[in-house]
Amino acid sequence: MSHTVGQVAGFAGVTVRTLHHYDEIGLLVPGARTRAGHRRYSDADLDRLQQILFYRELGFPLEEVAVLLDDPLADPSAHLRRQHALLTGRIERLRRMADAVQHAMEARTMGINLTPEEKFEVFGDFDPDQYAEEAERRWGGTDAWAQAQRRAASATKDDWKTFMAEFDAIHGRIAAHLDAGTPPDAPEVLDLAEEHRRFLCRTSYDCTYEIHTGLGEMYVADPRFTAYYEAIRPGMAAYVRDAVVANAARHGHTPPGAPAP
Repeated sequence: MSHTVGQVAGFAGVTVRTLHHYDEIGLLVPGARTRAGHRRYSDADLDRLQQILFYRELGFPLEEVAVLLDDPLADPSAHLRRQHALLTGRIERLRRMADAVQHAMEARTMGINLTPEEKFEVFGDFDPDQYAEEAERRWGGTDAWAQAQRRAASATKDDWKTFMAEFDAIHGRIAAHLDAGTPPDAPEVLDLAEEHRRFLCRTSYDCTYEIHTGLGEMYVADPRFTAYYEAIRPGMAAYVRDAVVANAARHGHTPPGAPAP
């Protein structure tokens, strides 16, 4: 049995464009084509796609995925064992982090100060108070800071859960375009950059195009922001920055020092 590219895209939850890209770079070449040149995927092709998506979810770049899957000494069972170990480790770490975040939210809601041991139990060297103090030093005198503080104070725990789920969904759609090889200045990616900006306007502060481009530059200049985006997809920090800058230009904003259009 063989499957069309549209069927495979539906099975796997990826775009047809992503499958075309995988074919073009030799990562997933369909086992057959019709006389008209249409791709046809076999069950073995679907197995390989599953392996690709597992590794991509774990953060492996496409080049490394190709090397792993084409290793003549590795068998499919070895890939599954490796992926199971990596995913199990990630699930456990995410579970512990989720518990820590839940604990922190509940403690803040109830006015309880966490001990240093509790703060650092999961996050290691990450100190939430340190970043809050730094943010206040950098932006404390601005209208945006005051606006963000007011909105944060009025948001409930359920509000924050909703906000983060929405933000994660935006990032997920951007990552899908990165995976598919879509240029960051493509219209569909610019629309997501605009959605990103409007999300900040709605949940935090009035994020002008000037502020948004400044954030985009910080995503690649500040290692902490870079690490956040690179954990979603390798190369995503620069991809988001480029999309944000291009979207601002689309709306008539030219970054300082750049030539006017």
